[in-house]
Amino acid sequence: MKDILESILLEDLNDIGIFRLTLNDIDNKNALSESMMHKLIEAISKASKDNSVKLIVIASTGNVFCSGHNLKEINEAQKADDKGESYYLDLFKICSELMQSIINCPKPVIAEVNGIATAAGCQLVASCDLAIASDSSKFATPGVNIGLFCSTPMVAISRNISKKDSMKMLLTGDMISADEAKRISLINDCVPDDQLTKSVMDLAKNISEKSQAVLKIGKEAFYKQSQLNIEDAYEYTSMVMTQNMLIDDASEGINAFLEKRNPKWRNK
Repeated sequence: MKDILESILLEDLNDIGIFRLTLNDIDNKNALSESMMHKLIEAISKASKDNSVKLIVIASTGNVFCSGHNLKEINEAQKADDKGESYYLDLFKICSELMQSIINCPKPVIAEVNGIATAAGCQLVASCDLAIASDSSKFATPGVNIGLFCSTPMVAISRNISKKDSMKMLLTGDMISADEAKRISLINDCVPDDQLTKSVMDLAKNISEKSQAVLKIGKEAFYKQSQLNIEDAYEYTSMVMTQNMLIDDASEGINAFLEKRNPKWRNK
């Protein structure tokens, strides 16, 4: 079943538990307008609470995955008495909320990138748990070229790739290929254009067959431990694994493995 919400297409594949979210504002190169971001946050929030959803895919229509913020809207805001300050504060606050909603979502989120992803669009890719791109896709944080350093995209970029690779992208603003994006770990893989959706859906189906409860535990722990020093990280993850061992799906999974059968997950 498909539902069209202006600039976003929603497709809930209930039979396999995958929720596809497609950016659909080709005229504006799928820019992250305030409206677009609010709709994305709402859709992700609803999917987060829906037990029938096991995984979210963020895709796009057209040859631009996401061009970042709408520069026409940004330019128009400069005409205000405060030169757009209040507008910009709200805009970047909403953007930060969107990126954090992906990280805080208990379901894995995969970016299906077919085309160009720049600035906040590149930030969107980096914020997803996994990302697969078509061979023809390209990535950049080009703000420096127009006098606007990509400071908020930097948060997601620098947490996914090395400092040197991050700084090169941010300081030059140069476009990089899908192969280079894979090399620096901005994306997981790049595939031929005509195989992109199949590759993403195969990965999504693979992950969706795991225990939802365990995926939720693991995703939350992954991001939390990454912000801790190594001693605290081990203390925290030891506690997480202990709690994980106490849920039904852990004993079911271990028994299924020992009995050489497929597990039957019960926890949500």
